[in-house]
Amino acid sequence: MGTRRLSFWRMVLAAAAIATATPSAQASDFTEPWKREDRALVIDAYEYNSIDWMALATDKRITGFINKASDGLPPPYACKGDETEVRLCRALFRRHAVAKELFHTRRTIARALGLEWGAYHLARPGNPIEQANNFIDFANPGPDDLLALDIEDNDPEKWMSLEDAEEFVRHVHRRVGRFPILYTNGTTAKHIADNRIRYPLLSRLPLWYARYKPDIDMHFPKGNWRGYALWQFATQANCNARRCPYRVPGTPYDIDVNVAAMTAEELRKAWPFGGLIDVPAEMLVSVPVPVARAEGLKGEVRIAYAEVLPLPSFGQLAAAVGEGWQKMRQGWSLAMNGLPMGRYRHGMAEYTIARLEALTQQVAAAAPPAGVDPISTGSLEPKR
Repeated sequence: MGTRRLSFWRMVLAAAAIATATPSAQASDFTEPWKREDRALVIDAYEYNSIDWMALATDKRITGFINKASDGLPPPYACKGDETEVRLCRALFRRHAVAKELFHTRRTIARALGLEWGAYHLARPGNPIEQANNFIDFANPGPDDLLALDIEDNDPEKWMSLEDAEEFVRHVHRRVGRFPILYTNGTTAKHIADNRIRYPLLSRLPLWYARYKPDIDMHFPKGNWRGYALWQFATQANCNARRCPYRVPGTPYDIDVNVAAMTAEELRKAWPFGGLIDVPAEMLVSVPVPVARAEGLKGEVRIAYAEVLPLPSFGQLAAAVGEGWQKMRQGWSLAMNGLPMGRYRHGMAEYTIARLEALTQQVAAAAPPAGVDPISTGSLEPKR
């Protein structure tokens, strides 16, 4: 079986694991599931979290590790401006380079310890295509690496807008053949769920849900989501020296801990997710914009894609059919029963004749004025 075919079936299994959870399983996994010994845990970290890998490896419930990869747009390679701007530019690039080296070092260690690996992109305002390219170029994901889009809040002035996030997700799929999972909070997730026709991709991504309370029964966003892929339940906000929902050995208090609604074995089979919930990826349409030959010969051309309207949903099709049927009934009623003023009393024949007469009058009214020859595009006849 080829690699792409194997990846397709792993996506199907991942979507099924999320979408077809039984009600009884959902109930138990919506209230402090991290207390269940059969539930897998996943760590997510960024470059400033310290990790004692040997201590972490002693916790056998830790199944995966997701590390921050890129952050917004890539830093400029050429620094310009005054002295302060140049120093800041160079500092940002050094930070980017160090974070990238640390990312790939951690990936090597995590895999050596038998952990599943993943990467997330912190979404900022700015070109979503360039951010998607930055993410993929930074993470250099393998076929088994989970990808995630981190949208901290529904505030387009501070974070990537949801409209841009749709295009980000679509471009990731174009480049790697699978989708990221979506990390966000309850408010943003509910907005996406309530507007799932407007956000057909975001609303069907496996959900990485951020909530730091013991339960989510009454707060889960629903929509296309009947369950979560991961639930981030512990972070610096609710973990300190005195109390913490779950302490991972070898990590500081500010480490983020996530639980999956499945066992470690089930999570390994579902990883890296990559599909859409209830919808095959083949339904997506991407149309590349043609590139001029002269530009193509110059090299370094990035393919752009035209916006394509999503396929209509079943509800939209049903509404269109209903509207068409209603108009047909109104037209038939008009022809058979006449207008309110009493015209066309004798039904369809008289109505049809009246329509023909009206059309004849329109044609006559549109005839060219005297002295204009319509064959020669309206030229005037010469004076005699």
